[in-house]
Amino acid sequence: MDSTASRNEGTRLVERRSIAYIPDAERHGNLFSQFTLWFGANLQITAVVVGALAVVLGGDVFWSLVGLLAGQILGGTVMALHGAQGPQLGLPQMISSRVQFGVYGAIIPLILVCVMYVGFSAGGTVLAGQAIGKLLDVSNTVAILIFACIVILLTGLGYRIIHAMGRVSSIVGTLAFLYLFASLLSGHTWSTLLANRHFTIASFLLAVSLSASWQIAYGPYVADYSRYLPKSTPASKTFLAVFSGTVIGAQVSMTFGVLAAALAGDRFAGHEVSFIVGLGATGIIAAILYFTIALGKLTITTLNAYGSVMSVATIVTGLGRRREISPTARVAFVILSVSISSALALAGQHSFLKAFSSFLLFLLVFFTPWSAINLVDYYAVTRERYDVPALFDVNGRYGRWNPVGIAVYVIGVLVQMPFVATGFYTGRWVDALGGVDISWIVGIVVPGTLYYVATRGVQSRVPEQVILPEMSGDA
Repeated sequence: MDSTASRNEGTRLVERRSIAYIPDAERHGNLFSQFTLWFGANLQITAVVVGALAVVLGGDVFWSLVGLLAGQILGGTVMALHGAQGPQLGLPQMISSRVQFGVYGAIIPLILVCVMYVGFSAGGTVLAGQAIGKLLDVSNTVAILIFACIVILLTGLGYRIIHAMGRVSSIVGTLAFLYLFASLLSGHTWSTLLANRHFTIASFLLAVSLSASWQIAYGPYVADYSRYLPKSTPASKTFLAVFSGTVIGAQVSMTFGVLAAALAGDRFAGHEVSFIVGLGATGIIAAILYFTIALGKLTITTLNAYGSVMSVATIVTGLGRRREISPTARVAFVILSVSISSALALAGQHSFLKAFSSFLLFLLVFFTPWSAINLVDYYAVTRERYDVPALFDVNGRYGRWNPVGIAVYVIGVLVQMPFVATGFYTGRWVDALGGVDISWIVGIVVPGTLYYVATRGVQSRVPEQVILPEMSGDA
């Protein structure tokens, strides 16, 4: 493709690329769009509920806010380190797992990624359906179907429209949360609320774990949304844009959740949508709040659907020994992913979804070791020197399977089990820790250390410098 054609591709509204390397001529965007995307994606009701859990499960206001912020910083650092890979490699996040696991071996975490994000989309679709149903005065089932059609459209359009939606969400969300904070705190002072403090290590660690796990869950697809940035974009600035957007956005939402749970108690827990809209009383303000809730879930559900499609495309191309999928196949994968999540939402909108959500949280156990392995390999072992063409070659540098990476990954999953605390599964050492789930800490430290020790002396997989397709005219 010549440079003129590439630039034309770079200005298309409908994205043509899927998992293929993005040539320099098609790179576009700026760092501010990274901030607004992740800021807007976190200004949403699910983040509010997560923050509220810190109080609902026994924490106070002051230390819950401190713990949530600490978790945002820790988890946001992991998440943003993944995001900084995007401009340097020009690839979606999960395809880089072929370096650590092999072209076929990478399918192991990829399948789990698909399951988790389809499930998260289902949960978001239920909440969005409730908001849209109230806004349009239709049943929740009809509202879920409307929401699914919009998600399919936006995901099908791809990268540019997703970033545009992030900018809209950041503006609308900021205005809405300013109003919500003012309404919630009317008659109350910050000093009175922050005086509610009774520190316990268990409650503090719970708050840290809630927000850190929230951030780490973005890891498998964060680079999907930074890969079009110009290759000259400094990794440090990409990190800062992603980190600040996701940390500030999530902390705002979770702070509201903490305050709402502390002030409203049972009126908030379990009735989140109605409580939030109730702060706007009735009429146009209530309608705007329903719209804001739906928009927030639309943003993150589109991110989930797009990330799922990138993961499915990575699986298919790995098995089929191809570099890319066709635009028709990409649209088909979009429809399939959204249809499955919508079907789950329809089936689970009354009871099933709560149990399924516990299962999804359990799946996070499988992503902390993947994240640790990927980051240690990229920043400490290969030091950003990837052979991008070899990622698409089963007979190339990375091979079909990487036994070391797979073995460390399995160990990383197993060592977390005693520390897991979810409704789906609870480890045997959780009670001794006051019921706090610290599996994410174990899942980062142990496999990260093991992988570094096991691979630091193996340099056959590491090129002398990064190798990109355009260097050989293969872009």
